[in-house]
Order: sequence, then structure tokens, then C-alpha cells
Amino acid sequence: MGSLDGVQTMGRRERRKAQTRQALSDAALGLFLRHGYDNVTIAQIAEEADTAIATVFAYFPDGKESLIFDDGSERCDGIVAAVRDRPEGRSILRALREFLSTRGPFVADPSPRLGRRTELVMSTPALRGYQRRLWNRSQDALAEAVAAESGRDPDDMTVRALARYVLEIPDLAAGEPDPRYALDAVFDLLEAGWTGP
Repeated sequence: MGSLDGVQTMGRRERRKAQTRQALSDAALGLFLRHGYDNVTIAQIAEEADTAIATVFAYFPDGKESLIFDDGSERCDGIVAAVRDRPEGRSILRALREFLSTRGPFVADPSPRLGRRTELVMSTPALRGYQRRLWNRSQDALAEAVAAESGRDPDDMTVRALARYVLEIPDLAAGEPDPRYALDAVFDLLEAGWTGP
């Protein structure tokens, strides 16, 4: 019975942590959208979320930039799963294109909230740079997945290069006037290979 209680308590604790993290993230996003990222302090976010400044840093040790992003594990898990769990006959590049098309600026018909958040990220150099770093943290995991699925070594330069190129696409294409067109153009190039002089 004690171990069951411990499991229930731990579950409750984890739920509480997730709720606190979400409340801080929501408070930050709301303030950023109303006042602009550069005009909001950690103290204001803590006050908006009715918590202490130390609590903000406990949940978001990377600072203000990290407040509206997950820790990168969700996007890493997602991009690796796109490769590993793709349907039979679907190429790795096609699976990666489809996965990225469901993210931020590439979503065909985003909700108003996602649209505002994406616009905020794209117009704020600190947020855009942080997002790029989050994508790049997935490089080794993506290279391992591509290697496993293609029968190559994860240290193969072509595997590492492909992983790096794919993870640069969100930053490169998202800033274009038509991000979805840019995403497709880059993947078309990767799939066809460079044929120019």
C-alpha cells in the first residue's frame, strides 16, 4: 500500500510541476505578446504567475528565452520518431518534411494563438536564436536514427551532414515570406541533390 501511495504522490507531484511550468509559460507568452519580449522582465513574469522569481529560474534555468518553449526533448523525440516510425516505403526525407510541416511557421492553418506565438518568435532575435539551439540539440539523435534506418554508421559524414542540414531548415525557411514554400524548396533540393554548375 505504501508503494502505491508513493506512486500516487509522485504522479500528483509531477502533475503539479507540469501545471506550474505551464502557468509560467502562459504568463510569459501573454506578457510578451502584450508588451514585447524585450520589455518584459522575469520579475514581471513571476508576478503575473503569482510565484517567486526563484521558481521561474527553477523551472526555466535557461532564462527568459526558454519560457515559451519546451526543453527540446519533445521536438527531439518527434523528429526521431518521424524517421523511425515512418510508414513502409516512405523515404526518410519525406518523413522529415512531413514532420517539419506540422511545426510553427509551416502549419498551413495555424490557430490564432499559434500564429501570434510564431510571429513573436520570428520577430524576436533572442527567441529565434534559442529555438535554433533547441533544434540543433537533436543533431546526434537524428543522425543515429537516420544511420539506423539507412544501414550507415552514425559517424558517417553524410549522415551527420543530413541531420545538420535538416535541423537548420526551420530557421532558414521560417523567415521567408512563404515559409511552407521555402520548406518544400529546401527538401526538394535535398531529395534531388544539387545539379547546378
